[in-house]
Amino acid sequence: MEWEVSLMEWLQNNLGDFCSVFGKIFSFIGGEMGLLIMFLILLFCWKKEAGKRVGLVVIMVSAWLPMLKCVVKRLRPFMEYPDRVKPLALEDKSASPMDISAQGYSFPSQHSASVAALYFQLAHEAKKRWLWILAIVFTVLVGFSRVATGMHYPTDVLAGWALGFVIIGIHALLLKFIPNETARHLVVLAVSLLGLIYVRTEDYFTALGMLIGFVVAVEIEKRFVQFKDTRNIWAMILRIVGAFAIYFVLNKLLKLPFSSEFLGSGSFAALLVRSARYAIIVFVILGLFPKMFPLFEKIGGKKRKK
Repeated sequence: MEWEVSLMEWLQNNLGDFCSVFGKIFSFIGGEMGLLIMFLILLFCWKKEAGKRVGLVVIMVSAWLPMLKCVVKRLRPFMEYPDRVKPLALEDKSASPMDISAQGYSFPSQHSASVAALYFQLAHEAKKRWLWILAIVFTVLVGFSRVATGMHYPTDVLAGWALGFVIIGIHALLLKFIPNETARHLVVLAVSLLGLIYVRTEDYFTALGMLIGFVVAVEIEKRFVQFKDTRNIWAMILRIVGAFAIYFVLNKLLKLPFSSEFLGSGSFAALLVRSARYAIIVFVILGLFPKMFPLFEKIGGKKRKK
């Protein structure tokens, strides 16, 4: 619709550098790294069980929305109107702005849905008024940033918000009718695997790999690790720093057997490798790394009393 393009054009022309900086900050909050930071803080530094529930909701959004995007196939604003809308927060800066596999489709906005799902689910878990306020503020600002950066039409953002709440509702129904955690995770995985039939975008295969790693890691951690929540600040820091060290190191190492041309080709084989890479990374961080947590308690000081 013309009003959507005119609004983005006006924002970019009148807000200038502020539009770019503001948009990139809040796009980061709603992007892969921003969501990962919050998830790890919740899981490793707050409450493990609540963190797992919040994490599952976000992964559901990340896996299911690309499946919907590839049905609707709405191009991003800067793809349809390159002379009027500038891409200020590309999904993959190393790829061409016109590369659908790397940049993904536009409708609905996954950033908007992910932030709504994460922060409103967190507010529900914590039952703190200030978190409800934070959820509203972040959801609105991230949605606005996606329009200001030319990454989504306003209607993409509205649909993203709506679907974020829908997925929170679906998760609540799963909790009610499928009390077994393993069965619940397998249902989500089964639905997500349907995307293999027709989705060929990086965001879906990233999320699918993370979901597979999450499902396997939760089972391994539950059976063989069983790490405890902590309130030791030094142990918290070591948990988060260690997790990100693993993330960056493994992300580099797992790319080494493949050429950059292959990894960026967008072929089905390359996308499967992408899923495998993220599955391994998430599995190591969530399933194996927590085995070191008792050591961190000793380094950080006295152990937390049971």
